[in-house]
Amino acid sequence: MTTGHAMAQGHSHGAVDKGEHASRGDRPTSFRLEDIPTPRGREEDWRFTPMRRIERLFEPENYDEADAPVTVEAPDVVLVEQVNRGDERLGTVLAPGDRTAVVAWNGFAESTLVTIPRDCQVDTPIVITIDAVEGTRTQHLMVRAEELSKATVIISHTGSAEAALNQTIEIDAAQASELTVVSVQEWDRSVLHASNHRIAVGQDTKLTHIVVTFGGDLVRISADTDFRGTGAELTMLGLYFVDEGQHLEHRVFVDHSQPNCYSRVTYKGALQGANAHSVWIGDCLIENTADDTDTYELNRNLVLTEGAKADSVPNLEIENGEIKGAGHASATGRFDDEQLFYLMSRGVPEMEARRLVVRGFFAELIHQIGVPQLQDHLMALIEAELARARS
Repeated sequence: MTTGHAMAQGHSHGAVDKGEHASRGDRPTSFRLEDIPTPRGREEDWRFTPMRRIERLFEPENYDEADAPVTVEAPDVVLVEQVNRGDERLGTVLAPGDRTAVVAWNGFAESTLVTIPRDCQVDTPIVITIDAVEGTRTQHLMVRAEELSKATVIISHTGSAEAALNQTIEIDAAQASELTVVSVQEWDRSVLHASNHRIAVGQDTKLTHIVVTFGGDLVRISADTDFRGTGAELTMLGLYFVDEGQHLEHRVFVDHSQPNCYSRVTYKGALQGANAHSVWIGDCLIENTADDTDTYELNRNLVLTEGAKADSVPNLEIENGEIKGAGHASATGRFDDEQLFYLMSRGVPEMEARRLVVRGFFAELIHQIGVPQLQDHLMALIEAELARARS
């Protein structure tokens, strides 16, 4: 297998250094397998991940030869291509930053490339479906929004009992485009899924990145960002519902390297059942070149039953004293007793009161998605999760 490009184009902390890394931005990135060794579980990037459940994704020899299949539904104006790994457009959004990401990059043969043309506004969501994964597979997707374009892309993952998917998604939003990308994980409970989302945000671009995770045995999604011009606006939303025995892990790295850019990160999760485990890592770096940055990261977790655990680690590094604002917050707790008391004092049964509290917890975030049919679907999923807890 070839290793692809030597280094990602555009801004990247790309120097490989196998020593300790004081800053999130100094951690190694590379397209070469030998530069990112197999982790042992003590590394900062892996200390929350159950290694025995994910280790088969670390070595190329564990994979089946064929890429995971994908289907795309899009209006005719959208260009959908199957391109080989040597296509010069691939590998241009940052470089892999952990072992699963570099193995995924070196393992795929063809990529599905979706391009929204310049000046084109696509009113119907573009739907990418991954629902027939067998064995252990790699996959590469790339979404390109050319200048002044506008579109919403929904990436849906469903089914695939006993499968494992190691995936790369490159997202390149060019100057003055408006792009929303939603990745929904509704896997069967037995699926192993690692995915590295590498995101480029151009000058005066508005990009919304949304991750929704309900299914799977172990799901680990990392999203790394690259600001490529001034005036960019990045919104990152996430919601997850963790059941008994599931491990759902979300990692975000917002790297502010350009002046006058804005970012907001909001992730919310609910957990129920023994050994339900969520991990959220929110890293934000404001570089000394990023004057007038405005950024904030928020994670909230609602623990519904005994035996569930949520790890939440926000990290903020500031190398610039000329910023508009920067902050982060994290909280994990049980039901708000005052809310429950208020509802129950007005005749609402306890189980119904709990359902209403959970719906309200997620509703504000879901309404920001902007795709009514998807919003309704997600609320139905939440109802199904709550019904499972009552049964």
